[in-house]
Amino acid sequence: MTQRTSSAAWVRGIADMFAAEGLPAADLCAEVGIDLPALQQQPQTRVDVDRVSRLWEAAATRYGQPGLGLARDLASRYGNVDLVGYALASGPNLLIGFEHLQRQMALISDATTFEMKRDPRGQGYWLALSHIGATRPIPRQRIEFAVLTLFTLCCWLTRRDLVPLAMDLTTPPPHDDARYRAAFGVLPRFGQPANRFLLSEADLRAPIPTHNPGLWALHERLVETELDQLGQTLASTRVRTEIARVLHLGEPRREDIAARLHLTDRTLQRRLQAESVSYQQLLDDTRRELACQHLSDERRSLAEIADLLGFADQSNLFRACRRWFGMPPGQYRTQLLTEPEAAPTS
Repeated sequence: MTQRTSSAAWVRGIADMFAAEGLPAADLCAEVGIDLPALQQQPQTRVDVDRVSRLWEAAATRYGQPGLGLARDLASRYGNVDLVGYALASGPNLLIGFEHLQRQMALISDATTFEMKRDPRGQGYWLALSHIGATRPIPRQRIEFAVLTLFTLCCWLTRRDLVPLAMDLTTPPPHDDARYRAAFGVLPRFGQPANRFLLSEADLRAPIPTHNPGLWALHERLVETELDQLGQTLASTRVRTEIARVLHLGEPRREDIAARLHLTDRTLQRRLQAESVSYQQLLDDTRRELACQHLSDERRSLAEIADLLGFADQSNLFRACRRWFGMPPGQYRTQLLTEPEAAPTS
């Protein structure tokens, strides 16, 4: 299975944020097997996404209270999006920049997908983050800090104190919501299907004060070079990302994924053949990867997981898990939860 990773810059920012919250960042990193000095000395280093989750878990335990990192000043200072942030800052507006971010997010973490979709009622656009490729439950603090970082990035880029029209989080309701109101400017709706917030089209089209066409073109080229080095420009990689975005809506056809990539079905098929991979294999691999993640979350029922994987019914999930893991989904879930390091992942 593909190993999903986060950038050194992003993980260093998280560690610095923990230090700002009074936590022993170096000790926490060492505890979960993250070499913090290497991240500082070797900026191209990538960190396994499950180690990032374990880092959040360890920090939340030490912190001992809710709301770790849930403050605008922390997200704006330590949410380190590095080169992607420079590219966005030199772009004309959020709407255009975020169309590019849908591909560029992989530089920050290829375990996180970003999608911008027009609100069907015409109120603006939903900006959504989702996490893929984990084999353990994703801590709520990690999810909420990522969403807050995206929101504060919008405010910083436009130099405006934005207020979302609405906000949804997949995390359960907290005992005290005061810190959420202060961080986001609105009270999120908790326990929702997606992590997303709604901005008006006027806010998204507002000019970015630091827009510079020359710098924007330069940063875009640098981003594309780094994406290429990570294998993110391969057709197979892009197809898997798009499948992960829409799988919860039902099994996507190859021609639908081609359209999302602005390709003809024939062109996509030719590119996949050149990479010696079939669309059906990419669909199966993506389902398998997401199955590991969803089964590690005890809050999700097997029926819900079957829906999230785009299966027509639960029996398809059982047959697929026996083929992938050699056991039914319930048994594999037990193995993931009791022996996460020993669970089959390849």
